[in-house]
This record gives sequence, structure tokens and C-alpha cells, in this order.
Amino acid sequence: MTKTVYVAGIGMTPLGKHLDKSVKQLTAAAVELALQDAGIGKGAIEAAWFCNTRQGALEGQHGVRGQASLRAMGFEGIPIFNTDNACASSSSGLMQAYAAVRAGLYEVALVVGTEKMNYPHKRQEMFEAFKGSWDRDLADRHMQQLLAMGAGLDLPPEAAEANNAAERSVFMDIYAAQAHFHMKTFGTTQRQIAAVAAKNHWHSQFNPLAQYRTPMSIEEVLADKMIAWPITRAMCAPMSDGSCALVVMSDWAVKKMGNASRAVKIRGIAVGSGTERTPEQYDRHLTRLTALKAYDMAGVGPQDIFVAELHDASAIAEILHAENVGFCAYGDGGPLAESGDTKLGGRLPINVSGGLLSKGHPIGATGAIQIHELVTQLRGEAGQRQVEGARMGLAENGGGFYGLEEAACVVTILEK
Repeated sequence: MTKTVYVAGIGMTPLGKHLDKSVKQLTAAAVELALQDAGIGKGAIEAAWFCNTRQGALEGQHGVRGQASLRAMGFEGIPIFNTDNACASSSSGLMQAYAAVRAGLYEVALVVGTEKMNYPHKRQEMFEAFKGSWDRDLADRHMQQLLAMGAGLDLPPEAAEANNAAERSVFMDIYAAQAHFHMKTFGTTQRQIAAVAAKNHWHSQFNPLAQYRTPMSIEEVLADKMIAWPITRAMCAPMSDGSCALVVMSDWAVKKMGNASRAVKIRGIAVGSGTERTPEQYDRHLTRLTALKAYDMAGVGPQDIFVAELHDASAIAEILHAENVGFCAYGDGGPLAESGDTKLGGRLPINVSGGLLSKGHPIGATGAIQIHELVTQLRGEAGQRQVEGARMGLAENGGGFYGLEEAACVVTILEK
């Protein structure tokens, strides 16, 4: 008999540059908070998933990362699984923990995502690490395909100047190529992309755990340093250090341990990878296909969602994924962002946490952090950023790139 599965405990560190803290220390801080929130001790955890992408490249800890961090804080004897699925690592870990608990293998599981991205003495390696999240063997071919998407779009002079910008993630060039296609195909404007960033920077002032908490206007976003036209620095997620932990429980465990009033149900969760398609076949985007699976599993549709966390590693991504998950028609993502409907107090608030753009983007922890925000919202505990009456939330978490789109996608639907 399959079981209903809940997120019964959450905990996360503030996001930012934690130069004085190790992966182990960040992990311990988030896990202790999640256990406290769930009202349980370490002994109740029957299995754990540890999610990280950078420790191998930047510290040489290529294997057993979870054992290194979790055994250091007293977890012994239990299965510990290591999950690296690029930016979708901890949402993928959640999917695996969900499946194991639903199947009855465990009653209580732990998912923790931890990332340190800032190593000042390894500046070159910090940026080189991004290239590990796409197919290195096919990188040149895939970049040519991406650049071809925007062929025919008239670019302003500053676009050529941006190409000479120094340090940046290769993914900002990928997002710029996607933006060119969207602008050429649907008439999306740079101002509409900037509206996403301004909204999310405004939201983050209400999130005490966010990396950046300074509101920005659309004009300030547009005036910021150009990275890869049309993307300015304020439209890019920062490099972040931090950790987030989730306690996953069966319905039996929730009732036994007395957390039913604060537990949040995982109503639907789906994971997907891409397929071969042309740029014009955007309705076959892996996020669209994955979202449809999650909606089908949950028995709901986009119209039932009260609040959403979308993977805005760049501002254009929120526009793309608002369309992919069905919040608007294809081509309407730009006007939706500009309308105010996705701002706190609007019809469908998106990224009220500040999103990856302003809250922060510690790669392996990002998916779990999206769930942390939705659980907080559905419990009614989000303070000044609370979405009134929120009863169901959606998280969309992409990971890496392959071809024209992300390499992985996880869509999760939660219900109070």
C-alpha cells in the first residue's frame, strides 16, 4: 500500500559568502534546524540524501560527500545517498526520498543540499566549475545551436561590448541566447526581462535569509553592468554558499510524531530530461513535459496554484518557465512579468523569496530552498512576504544544460 508523503521539517542557513564556514558546518546548521522544526532527533532518520555539486571540483572531495558531512554530525549506520544533478540536485534528492518513503522502505528520511561556491583563492576554478554541468564533449556544438536560435535579431551596439566582459558563468551566455530567441519570436523586451529582476529584488527585502536585500527598480536593473546582452548583472543569480535540509515523513510517521498540523503534503512530483527538438518546438520543452506529469500526478492544474518558486538563474528563465508550467500562454511571459500579477499581492506571486536572483543560488541546495519557501508559505509563516490564503504551491527547478534546454528538471507541487 502506497503512503502519503509529507515535508515535516525544514531548516536553512542564511545565503551569502560563508568564507569562514565549511561544508560540514553549513550542513550541520541546516540539519539541526530541520530536526528541531520536525520535533525529532537524529535517531529518527532512517535514510539520508546529500546533494552537492562543487565539493569535488573545488575541494577534491569527489566521493562520499554525504558520509563526510553527515557522519561528522553523528549520523551512523543509515543509508546515505549522494545526489549530484547540477542545479536540480536537492530537488532530485527529494524525489528519491519521496519515492522511498512512499514505497514503504523508510518512514522518515532526510534531504540536505549544501554548497560552497566562493573560494577567493580559486577564482578561475569557481567559474570553470560551471562547465561541468553541460556535456563537455558536445559543448561547442550545443553553443552553436544556442547562438543560432537568435539569428536574425537586430542587436544593439552594447551587445558586442558585453561579449568582451571578463568573468561570468557560461550559463549567462546560454540564457542570453534563449532571450534572443524569445525576443525574436514573441517580441519580448529587455524591459520586461528587467521587470522580473526588479520584482525579485523587491521581494528579497522581506526574506531575512536572502543574500541580497536591497530593492531595485527596473531602471536600476537596466543600468547595471552588462554581462551578455540583454542580461545585466542584476538579472543574474549570484554565487552563493548555504545549506537547506528537509525532513520527509510518511503519513504514519507524521501522526505518530505529532507534526500533522504543520506538515505539508507532497501532492505531485516529477523529474524529466530533454528530448531532441527544434527551437520552434518550445511546447516540447522538458519543463513543460515535466510540469504536465506533476499536474497529472497531483490531479490539479496551473489554475490551482497560489504561489510558485521558478528557477530564475537569469531573469529570462522566469519568463520562459512561467510559460512552460502553464501560468500563461507561450509568448505572454514578458507581459505577465510587466503586469504586476506575479508580484506579492498579485494574482499569482512568483519567487516571493527573492528567487535565485536575489535570495541566492547555492547550486546543490537550490531545489531544497525552493521547497523551504513553499512550506513556509503554506504554513502561513512567511511574515511580510506571506501570500494570503496560500494552499498549494509549485516549485520548478532546472539543472545544467543539454542542447537547447536544461539537462534536468524537477517540478514539485505541495499542498497544506
